[in-house]
Amino acid sequence: MSAPLRLIEVVIAENPPKRLDKAIARDVPEEAALSRSRLAKLLAEGAITRGGEVITDPRGKVEVGDVLLISVPVAEESHIGPEDIPLDIVHEDEDLIVVNKPAGMVVHPAPGSPGGTLVNALLHHFGGELSGVGGVARPGIVHRIDKDTSGLLVVAKSDAAHHGLAAQFEKHTAERHYRAVVHGVPDQADPRLNGLKGISFEPGNILKITTQLARHKTDRQKQAVLFSGGRHAVTRARIIESFGTPGQAALVDCWLETGRTHQIRVHMAHAGHGLIGDPTYGGRRKLNAKAIGPEAIEATRAFPRQALHAATLGFKHPVSEEKLSFAAPLPEDMLTLIEVLRNG
Repeated sequence: MSAPLRLIEVVIAENPPKRLDKAIARDVPEEAALSRSRLAKLLAEGAITRGGEVITDPRGKVEVGDVLLISVPVAEESHIGPEDIPLDIVHEDEDLIVVNKPAGMVVHPAPGSPGGTLVNALLHHFGGELSGVGGVARPGIVHRIDKDTSGLLVVAKSDAAHHGLAAQFEKHTAERHYRAVVHGVPDQADPRLNGLKGISFEPGNILKITTQLARHKTDRQKQAVLFSGGRHAVTRARIIESFGTPGQAALVDCWLETGRTHQIRVHMAHAGHGLIGDPTYGGRRKLNAKAIGPEAIEATRAFPRQALHAATLGFKHPVSEEKLSFAAPLPEDMLTLIEVLRNG
């Protein structure tokens, strides 16, 4: 009996590479966790189709809007096993669990992170089984946060919960607010922001960032801001507290209208307010020694991760239809950073 398959859809975006294999490698969803070598093997094995026809030529032509289906044997991920890793459980019932993920933990096993993940911990907690609707690559996982982002995630324990939660995240009806510590202060009074494409302000000094996002052309690990092609993305941010005189940094409340990979990080960087500690999008911006103390400067320089925390999560229970809302306090490292900035 052949192994069950999971289907991965690839839609070719604008300005595709001339070669089919390179176009697929550029546009395959990041969450599929398929390396270039793995994609090449699948192509050679006839596991990729377009319009119902198998394609195998890596040098074949491709056009914008082409839809390709990749059939990946589920058995490839059978190595995922339970691991006895402590979990900070915020809520649990028969259908779902809400956890407060620590910074440094990957959500799902992938090349480079085969173990020690949230899924490994959940498999142990649940006795070895999670929801696996349609043989998806991330059992029970309907959304993710980056390895070095802390905070709340909801995970399905039943097929019904998985379908219901996935639908809410797909329609962007789940409510998610993040706390971030950023360089500078995203204020409407800043003339630079008022002239920046994709930036607007709503009543209450709420920063709204509206762009397209797509994988970076040369760095597959990064996302890039576009204004044509890519995927629509909207982030809003509101100042909670500013630090330094004039404002050198700020604690902001960010919330998502859409949920794209690295969305808050890349959007805030586009606005010129990259997250403190972000090694990918934070840029080289530094605090002004004349405007804030040396301890604050050192604290931001030494902060080991992007200062981002998934603070609140709200959704409708997919089975009972009860409105649920959860909050997770800021972790100790961000509290310490904020305190140093506050006293700087």
